[in-house]
Amino acid sequence: MARALNRALHDAMADDDRVVVFGEDVGRLGGVFRVTDGLADRFGAQRCFDTPAAEAAILGSAIGMAMYGLRPVVEMQFDAFAHPAFEQMVGHLAKLRNRTRGTLTAPVVVRVPYGGGVGAVEHHGDSSEAYAAHTPGLHVLTPATVEDAYGMLRAAVRGDDPVLFFEPKRLYWDTSETTFPVEVEPVGQAVVRRAGGHATLVAYGPSVPVALAAARLGAADGYDLEVVDLRSLVPFDGETVYASVRKTGRAVVVHEAAGFGGPGAEVVARVTEECFHHLEAPVRRVTGFDIPYPPPRLERHHLPSVDRVLAAVASLGWER
Repeated sequence: MARALNRALHDAMADDDRVVVFGEDVGRLGGVFRVTDGLADRFGAQRCFDTPAAEAAILGSAIGMAMYGLRPVVEMQFDAFAHPAFEQMVGHLAKLRNRTRGTLTAPVVVRVPYGGGVGAVEHHGDSSEAYAAHTPGLHVLTPATVEDAYGMLRAAVRGDDPVLFFEPKRLYWDTSETTFPVEVEPVGQAVVRRAGGHATLVAYGPSVPVALAAARLGAADGYDLEVVDLRSLVPFDGETVYASVRKTGRAVVVHEAAGFGGPGAEVVARVTEECFHHLEAPVRRVTGFDIPYPPPRLERHHLPSVDRVLAAVASLGWER
C-alpha cells in the first residue's frame, strides 16, 4: 500500500506541475513510512520538500498555496500530530469555498497516517476521523486496499474540494499484488467486498480486513455475512449501504475510533432511518473503547477483533 500511495503521488506530480508535496521529513528521508520516497529526487526541492515541525503552519501554508493556484498534498506525520492544525482545518480549509461564494477553492489533500495495530507510543496512534467527518466542507476518505490507495489518492488530488485522506498505518505493508494503472473512480462510492445474505458488516479503512476475516470465519458457523467497505465517510454512499441492509435485515458497524460520537453512530442513525422496516434487529457497533489509545502492549484489547465482531453478529438474534 505504501508503494501504491507513492506511485499515486508520483503520477499526480508528473501529470500536473501544480501538485506540490510537503511536510515533516517527506523530502530527503521520504517520510517516516517512506510514502514520499524518491519524489524529491524526481521532481526537485521546489515540489517536494521538508517543513519545520509546525502542523498549523504546514496546513496554513497549503491553504495559501491553493488560493494562488497550486494543488498541495501535505502529510501530517502521525494522526495525533494533526491536532495543532485543527483550527486551520475547520476554520479555514473547510470554509474557504463557502466563505468566498465559490470564488476560491481549496484543492488541498491532507494525508494522515492513522489508526492502531503497529504498537505506536503516545501521540503516534489515534483515530480522529470523526472530527473531520463532522466538519462540513471536507471530504474524508480512507482506503482499505492497495488498489484504492492508488485510485482514491489520485481522485483526491484531482478534485477541487479539500480532502482529509486517512491512511491506515497497519495496512501500509499490505503486499497484495496490483497491476497499474488502477482505475480512478469518483470520490464517495462504497463497495461490497463480500456478498452475503444474513447480515451486513459495514467497515472502513483498517477495519475492513477485520470484517472480512470475521465473515470468512463466521461462514464455518453458518453465518453468511456481507461486507461493505465505505471507503468514503464524506461523501457518504448511503445507497450502497441501505441496499445491503435491506437485503440482509441486520447490520454491524465496525471501526477503530471510540464508539461515543464516532462515525459508526452516524451510520447506525442513517441505516435506522432509511431501513427501519427492513431491520430484524437493532444495528450493533463494534468499536474502540471510549478511552485514549492504550499503551502498545494493551492495544490488541482495545481494537475491534474478529471475536468481538462475531459476538455482535451472534447477538442479532436470528436462526442460522
